[in-house]
Amino acid sequence: MNYERTDIQCINKIPRFYKNHQIFGILENITSLTMKFYSLFLIVFVFFTGFSQNYNRYKIRTVAFYNVENLFDIENDSLTRDDDRTPEGKDNWTQERYKQKLHNTAKVLSEIGSTLTNTSPDIIGICEVENKKVIEDLINHHYLQNKDYGIVHLDSPDERGIDVGLLYKKSAFIVSDFKSHRLLLHTKEGYRDYTRDQLVVSGFLDNEQFYFIVNHWPSRSGGEARSKPNRLAAAQLNKRIIDSLQKIDFDAKIISMGDLNDDPIDESLKLVLRTKGKIKELDTMSLYNPMEKLFKKGIGSLAYRDRWNLFDQFFFTSNLINDQKNTYSFWKAAIFTPSYLVDQNGKYKGYPLRTYAGGSYIGGYSDHFPVYLYLIKKM
Repeated sequence: MNYERTDIQCINKIPRFYKNHQIFGILENITSLTMKFYSLFLIVFVFFTGFSQNYNRYKIRTVAFYNVENLFDIENDSLTRDDDRTPEGKDNWTQERYKQKLHNTAKVLSEIGSTLTNTSPDIIGICEVENKKVIEDLINHHYLQNKDYGIVHLDSPDERGIDVGLLYKKSAFIVSDFKSHRLLLHTKEGYRDYTRDQLVVSGFLDNEQFYFIVNHWPSRSGGEARSKPNRLAAAQLNKRIIDSLQKIDFDAKIISMGDLNDDPIDESLKLVLRTKGKIKELDTMSLYNPMEKLFKKGIGSLAYRDRWNLFDQFFFTSNLINDQKNTYSFWKAAIFTPSYLVDQNGKYKGYPLRTYAGGSYIGGYSDHFPVYLYLIKKM
């Protein structure tokens, strides 16, 4: 299905064109009645001429990312630390609560970016999902079941059993390949520190080759400074992936997205990946991060101790900044913050309305707001 945007600017051009047109001098010698007729004809002619020249139709595709905050089933997996999210566990994670979580998450996904497109996103990166089964339950919810989403998911070795995944509308995107890249971390004692893989999915978005990387970088558990080396390592892995894709295809269109547990101005982004926040600073090998501008305005996707962070981000290759608009190019990025996603009361007023707060079940959505961007192409 095609989604269109229209720009009409011809009306502002009519007075100038009309005033300067040579035919106006000829009309001065005609009777006033005839002059009115010709003037009216000229205005209508110019209007429709300008209309045909300035009426641009665009195909719009939405790419979104959402940390869904611990979307677990109720089964106890003996290989992971999911005991809290079981009926007998600390969170008293029952079938009813699981169904409510699916309902809430599906509602959010169905509405991201829809004010412009009237439909759900074409590509959705997700993290903090326990397994493929919960993703299948998610896309089969009535909010999403008629969207015909496909799933790309591979199990990660994360200790809690949480993974990343990619949803895609089969009508918009054809998957050609996918692969997970393992992030190898070790504790100071030399033991493996198991974390999430980085998922790379390649395919064709309306016949244009694209590569999507879905991330969930190591958390700030233990403190930002202490955990920083782990995120630097995640950024280095991401850069190696991007470099390898560009060696295969120099003009590869690559969009990396995820919960990075770092802000756009942190070293993992600015020094390792060398992302740019201003379009005028880009060169052919640069990565553009549209979230940097939002962050510098004080906008965030999650809050902690009354401070906003923008951990949920997109960054992508500079060839998606394309004024020609004959192929897909970046238009704009935003954070999805409808009122129902915002806690309206109490200690966490203004924060994302999460599933649990202060150890108590409140039946919310997630501790993160979703983020999204629009890709556009002239039709």
